[in-house]
Amino acid sequence: MFELEKVRVDKWLWSVRMFKTRTAATDACNSGKIKLDGTRIKPSQLVKIGDELQFQQNGDIKILKVIRLIDKRVGAPIAITCYEDKSPPSIHDQSQPSFFYQYEIRDRGVGRPTKKDRRDIERFKD
Repeated sequence: MFELEKVRVDKWLWSVRMFKTRTAATDACNSGKIKLDGTRIKPSQLVKIGDELQFQQNGDIKILKVIRLIDKRVGAPIAITCYEDKSPPSIHDQSQPSFFYQYEIRDRGVGRPTKKDRRDIERFKD
């Protein structure tokens, strides 16, 4: 099989499914959001095995170490084998309880709670 030595960073990020389109990966590079070993890079920058890419995605910092080079978009199970994820734990991790996720649920169409309903809700929360 033909092994690649270097690949454009925008093409690699698109190939391993970090961005939906190659244009989105190119725009992220042009705006300075993608960093290679701590320095901002252009989309035409070539990445090689062992490089570390850092960028923000959905409010979380992603740090990827390049393990394998590909230039064609592949399925998710194959894409995962091309990089090592060294990202810190997500702040949006739903496994930890947070006050943002603690709220009461009411049936749709029931309307606003009455005074009695509010008192019951307050009693239930305490």
